[in-house]
Order: sequence, then C-alpha cells, then structure tokens
Amino acid sequence: MPIDLHTHSTASDGTQPPDEVIASAAAAGLDVVALTDHDTYAGWPAAVVAAHEVGVDLVRGVEVSCSRRGVSVHLLGYLVDPESPGLLRELERARESRVTRIDRMVALMAADGIPVTIEEVRAKAGVGTTMGRPHIADALVASGFVRTRDEAFTDVLRNGSRYYVSHYAPDPVLAVQLVREAGGVPVMAHPFANGRGWTVDEAVIEEMADAGLAGLEAHHRDHRPAEVLQAEELAARLGLFVTGSSDYHGAGKENQLGENTTAPTVLAQIEEQATSNTDVVRVRRA
Repeated sequence: MPIDLHTHSTASDGTQPPDEVIASAAAAGLDVVALTDHDTYAGWPAAVVAAHEVGVDLVRGVEVSCSRRGVSVHLLGYLVDPESPGLLRELERARESRVTRIDRMVALMAADGIPVTIEEVRAKAGVGTTMGRPHIADALVASGFVRTRDEAFTDVLRNGSRYYVSHYAPDPVLAVQLVREAGGVPVMAHPFANGRGWTVDEAVIEEMADAGLAGLEAHHRDHRPAEVLQAEELAARLGLFVTGSSDYHGAGKENQLGENTTAPTVLAQIEEQATSNTDVVRVRRA
C-alpha cells in the first residue's frame, strides 16, 4: 500500500490544483496521499471530490510554518479539525504576514530594477492561495529574469539575500500543542534537512516531543543517509514513529510522488491518535 503523506497544491506553493495532485497520485500508483498545503485548508474540498473520482484514499492535513529564533521548522498536522480556533487563528496570522512580506520583498526588488510587480506575483499565486516566495520565483521566471524557481532561490530569494524579509511564524512547541488541541497528529517535516539552511538542534525536538509531537519525517529527498539515520535514532529514543514522504510540489520541485513512502502501520497510528472528526477519506475500489 504506497502511502505519501506530504504534498502541496496551488492552495499554497505547488503548481497543480488540488484535484490534479490527487489525480497525479493515482497515476503514480499511490493508494493513500495526504494534501498538506502551507498554513491553509483551502485545497481540502476539491481534493475530497478528486479522491472519490480517482480512487485514492485522502489524508487531509496542513503544513504549519514555524520558527524558533529565526530557524524555520515545518510541522505537518494530520486530520486536524479545520474549525479549531487556536490553530485557525495562527494559520490566519501567518498567511496575513506572508502577504505583507511579499509586498515588501517585491518593492525592494523593483527598486533595484528587477522586473517583477506585486500584480504579477498575485496572478501567479491565484485567489485564496497562501502566498510565498515561490510565487515571486514564478513571476521572475515568466519575466525571463531567471530560468527556474531553483535559480531564483539560489540568488535573489535565498535567506540572507538583501531582498529577504521575514514573516510571522509560531514557535514549533506552540504549533504542536495547537495541532493536538485541534484533534490532529503532529509530525515534524524533514527535521535534519541541513542543505536547506539552519535546522534546530535535538533539544528543540525533545521539547516538541514533550508537547505531543507524534513523529519525524525521516525519509525525505533532502535527508542524506546520515540524516535519515539521525532522525530514525532520535525517533526511537523519543518514542516517535517515522514517516517518509515526497514533499511533492508539481513542477515547482524535482520531488516525485511516492519517491519516499510511509508504512501502513504508521498510518494506522495516525488514525488511532487523531481525535477530531476529520477522518481519512476512504474510497471504495473495484
């Protein structure tokens, strides 16, 4: 039973609408896929319809963008109650901060003659999308300033660039608590992906575990073998389960659906731990 628990759609920074992500999951031979857009549940309704149409079980989730002393932490929340006020409030605050951040970044680039406007970025993001740097990257590609998203992030959009502007993100311990409060199951995404930038040390993950963290996403494209082993050993020490996922973004990244997967026994643990009314969408196959 191939299970991929980390994907993104155009509701955040993926390049495919939610229904196309689910259809692509079916085409890739997956039995179960999770839609986990950044700081939003907007893709859930279309994904549910698509899951029934193409015969893929759907885990509804969200990726909460967190930060500890300027270091980015990504927390996957599975099967949360989308109406839970604490988590909903933090997601809305993060999305609003992203919008003002993008405005400031674009203004800084435009002042230096880089060919991008906020209208072009908004057009790339679309209505109701969680705006982020990938949408600036897409506008820069369309203008011919760079060839790919990756090139944009290597240059003008990287952390530390003169155009980089930070945004609000909750502390990861608070995010874990809010996911649990929402009846969901929190899993830390790619905890040791050092190639992306700074990562938090194990003491922070221990704090998250004390607050209710359920698992670590050990098997991920951005983890080298030593980092996979580190995540597996830490999970064993803290009594957490281990997941594997693609972190699929469509054409936005090289990650391919199903390139890393999660064991069915772990999905069962996620379902057992969830206390919300947001169940896995099960579809009947012929």
